[in-house]
Amino acid sequence: MEASDKRKTSDFLKQGGVLAAASILVRMIGLVYRIPMANILGDEGNGIYSAAFEIYNILLIISSYGMPMAVSKMVSAKCAQRCYKDAYHIFRCSMVFSIISGGLAALFVFFGADMLEARFFSKYHGIAIPLRVLAPTIFIVAVMGVFRGLFQGKKTMMPTAFSQIFEQIVNAFVSVAAAYMLMRSHSASPRIAAWGAAGGTLGTCLGALTAFLILFFIYLMYLPVMRKQERRDQMSVNASMGMTYRLIFCTVVPIILSQTVYQLSGIVDVTIFNAVMEGKKTAGELVSSLLGIYSTKYKILVSVPIAISTAVASSMVPGLVSSFMKNDMREVKRKVSAAVKFNMLVAFPSAMGLAVLAEPIIRILFPGSDYKIGAIMLMTGSSCIIFYALSTVTSGVLQSIDQMNLPVLHSLISLVLHIALLYGLLKFTSLGAYALVVGNVTYPLLVCFLNGRSVRKHLDFRQEVTRTFCIPLLASAVMGVAAYLVYEGLLLLTKSIYIAAIPAIMAAVFLYFVIVLKLGGLSRQELYEFPMGRRMMVLADKLKLLKD
Repeated sequence: MEASDKRKTSDFLKQGGVLAAASILVRMIGLVYRIPMANILGDEGNGIYSAAFEIYNILLIISSYGMPMAVSKMVSAKCAQRCYKDAYHIFRCSMVFSIISGGLAALFVFFGADMLEARFFSKYHGIAIPLRVLAPTIFIVAVMGVFRGLFQGKKTMMPTAFSQIFEQIVNAFVSVAAAYMLMRSHSASPRIAAWGAAGGTLGTCLGALTAFLILFFIYLMYLPVMRKQERRDQMSVNASMGMTYRLIFCTVVPIILSQTVYQLSGIVDVTIFNAVMEGKKTAGELVSSLLGIYSTKYKILVSVPIAISTAVASSMVPGLVSSFMKNDMREVKRKVSAAVKFNMLVAFPSAMGLAVLAEPIIRILFPGSDYKIGAIMLMTGSSCIIFYALSTVTSGVLQSIDQMNLPVLHSLISLVLHIALLYGLLKFTSLGAYALVVGNVTYPLLVCFLNGRSVRKHLDFRQEVTRTFCIPLLASAVMGVAAYLVYEGLLLLTKSIYIAAIPAIMAAVFLYFVIVLKLGGLSRQELYEFPMGRRMMVLADKLKLLKD
């Protein structure tokens, strides 16, 4: 039984690793293409692009963003009971649900773009243009999310990972090319920045369409297997259509509400920042530029490691639901512990590395721009990575054990306090855009605290502290000092940030790996269970880092 438990935990981590690796690659491609696109658009264009995406994200979340996790949860629960007819019935009903909700949201954005611009984002002249380009994407992503949920519920992350990579590749090429061509063709227009932002959103639309076609092709290949399982199924309850839609509604709505509250923090940030800065007589172009720096040179960079925790949470849900349905609480706790530990081992060094090397990272990725504001934002706000990692995983845990409403409540409490804090900092201090960074740290901090308390209560679970938190923190601190010294030393010798930064990053990664293993942060078995664990274990044995 012990070997079986470890194998289950290893499988879920490896599936999480597949999705995490794809997410990192997607974010890296995103960084690569956002650099030329950010330089093409300029800070004003980036501000319009980011504001359009805030509206797009909130409507996408309301219509269908929770579908992959919800479908994954429902399908995995039925498959754990071998009720395949019910599982695929839920899938088909979820598809109808997403087509309707995604279609309505897409129509609202397309025909209501001018109203949204006039009502909420009057400072961003022309935001209706990129919004209309984004409208079809809402429908495509809504339908695509159901396919991803089906495959994740079957405990395979490969279709999601594969489609995400190709989605981002198409997005990258089309966004840069379209932004350049549209700005060039509308060079005489007073809304040239908006047309550039529309080029970026066109890449998003065509990338999503590519991913959908890939998933639909994989689904057609998998369809004979589904039909075979349905024919052999003798255990299904065959719930009525009405009961199925009620189940979908009750599962999807809490997830959507939780995500909506989180996304609302971004909308609230932009709205409050605009209102308070306008009250302080700040020029509209400066407001747009500061928001462009915040969204491009801060939020995009911290989103790369945060994507790992999102991937692990997504891969954890099907297995956790299956173990919970079987009342195997020992396995539930094992998976929760492994997920939290994996995230902390990644989050701590990521936060430290971005803080210590903020200036060279910004200068390398965004040459020719004013790097100082973005670098200070990154130095002061990189700790949000740790709190987002914890809040994301613990939200996934609570949703998996049928405590669907708690993440919503916790996110709502945090949002209310976030609004009060952000308004106070903007109104009564001179922090300006840096107040957005402070809010971006305190919001997930409170969510992960509230989530953690609920996980302890409902699972009678206590996360091990020393090897999960203390050792990664200590190793990250030593790594940070070493990375800074290597960078400054090489910069002094070579006068080149490019030559200095890359060896500093490589030294930091290697040193962190050595310190964590030397301090006993990972056992041999735990290292093996991690993604690429076998290769890391071979390297660790050669360096005599593992304790037998």
